[in-house]
Amino acid sequence: MHGALSSSALGGLLGTSGEAARQQLVRLAEEGLVVATSQASGVGRPTQSWSLTPAAQSRFPDTHAALTVQLLDIVRSSLGPDALDTIIAAREAETRAAYETVIADRLTLRDKVAALTDLRSAEGYMADWREQPDGSLLLVENHCPICAAATACQGFCRAEIDVFRAVLGPDIEVTREEHIVAGGRRCSYSIRDAQ
Repeated sequence: MHGALSSSALGGLLGTSGEAARQQLVRLAEEGLVVATSQASGVGRPTQSWSLTPAAQSRFPDTHAALTVQLLDIVRSSLGPDALDTIIAAREAETRAAYETVIADRLTLRDKVAALTDLRSAEGYMADWREQPDGSLLLVENHCPICAAATACQGFCRAEIDVFRAVLGPDIEVTREEHIVAGGRRCSYSIRDAQ
C-alpha cells in the first residue's frame, strides 16, 4: 500500500526493528515475492528499497481472473464487441446506482470521496484517499481485483472512471493519474472542483 520502502521504514510501520523487517524481506526475496533496489541518498551507502514483485500479486484476491478473461473472450468472439460493450454498460449502471445510494447523503466532496473509498475497499481495491497540497483530493487504489478483466478489456477501466465522475457530480473533475493496467504501481485519481 505504500510502495517501495526501506527495511527501517517498513519496520516502523509494522512496529518492529528495521533489522527484523530486513530479515523477513530477505526470506520473501528468496521466494521471489519482493525485490530490493538501491537508491543513492547522498553520502554513504545507498538505501535499499523493497517492493513487491508481480509474483506477489497472486497473494491478493484476483476475482477468478482466468475464468473472467475466458468469458470475456467468449463474449467478444461469439457475440461480438457490441455485446461486450452492453455487458460493461450494465455493470457500470449497477455500480453507479449502488454507489449513488451510499454517496447521496454525503454533503462535502471529502465525505463523498471517503464513502467512495470505503466502497472500493470493500470490493478489494485496498483504497485510500488524502488531500493534496493544492487542495485536490487523491483517491488511491493499491490493488485491482479485476486486473485480468481490465487488461483484457479496457472498457472496465473507462466505466470505472465514468462511475466516479457520475457519483461525485458534474462540477467535479476526476483525472486518472496512475494506472495499473498501463504499468503503474497502483491506480490513482485526482479529484477537484471543476470551477
